[in-house]
Amino acid sequence: MRRIISALLICISTTVAVAQGAKPLELADGAPDRHIVTSGDTLWGISAKFLKDPYRWGELWKMNAEEIKNPHRIYPGQVIVLDRSGSQPRLKLLTVTDQRREYIEPLKKGIPSIPPQDIEPFLSEPRVLDENGLNAAPRVVALESDRVIAGAGDTIYTTEATAQHKVWQLFRPGQALVDPDTKETLGHEAVFLGTARLTRNGVPSSFLVLTSKQEIVRDDRLLSAPHQDVMNYIPRAPGKMIQAKVLSIYSGVNFGGPQSVITLNRGKADGVEPGYVLAADLAGAEVENRYKGDKTTYQLPDARNGLVFVFRVFDRVSYALVMNATQPIVVGDTVRTP
Repeated sequence: MRRIISALLICISTTVAVAQGAKPLELADGAPDRHIVTSGDTLWGISAKFLKDPYRWGELWKMNAEEIKNPHRIYPGQVIVLDRSGSQPRLKLLTVTDQRREYIEPLKKGIPSIPPQDIEPFLSEPRVLDENGLNAAPRVVALESDRVIAGAGDTIYTTEATAQHKVWQLFRPGQALVDPDTKETLGHEAVFLGTARLTRNGVPSSFLVLTSKQEIVRDDRLLSAPHQDVMNYIPRAPGKMIQAKVLSIYSGVNFGGPQSVITLNRGKADGVEPGYVLAADLAGAEVENRYKGDKTTYQLPDARNGLVFVFRVFDRVSYALVMNATQPIVVGDTVRTP
């Protein structure tokens, strides 16, 4: 199993605490008595200053399940104080009176759960569709000046685009996502190629290619771009046991590390929600031991490798950001409720 991801404010409900056997909170080594929130801070980063398990942020604040779903924001300039006086530590916000100042930008801009730049592209780029999900989409039939490939700044021509969307995305059919255990096809991942703007509707329709990550060729397809919302979910452990396997590392690489995006074989149908943090484990090695002429094989226990943060969920699969890992994450690794 391996790694977890990050998102917005506080974490974990009473049900999760029960599921974890009410394990006492462990403060991080050198946890500060107070922290002044500054621009650029994230909830995950601040929680890691105070806790060994950052996803238990909500417990440190003594939040209930409803507060976790609808958290109060934390803003730059506020002071977070660690109260160690009780049987369990907790955090409080210290009220600070400051002189009135004139601000050009809005003052009330809460800090995000994780660095937005780490996941913003993946909030819209990955698409999981059924086998025929691209068949009805506008298809590229020709390229400007009869070129073989097109890229940013080029014009492409497609079958009729009926919807008047401002921005479209270009895809081509990708690999089938097959469950490693059941061998069932969970969906088909469409390969993201770039973005385009509709310039003329008709037969054919004309598009200006705005950005390109790969070459665009005839028979590629277009889908309207979804609205991009940076996640505002509290990082938290699931309230029940969820176990999943890594189907792929995004962009087709073989190994993943911190800030890598991984695909999991569990989704909405399995109870997975955005904001869930899962533990990635290293599978225990099989070792042989000889003693007095007899050979015995032992299976070593799994060991924690890191945490991953689920940020985009489809019906049967989901995407997670690797927050930390001691060893590379590979396809087939298992992640679970920590």
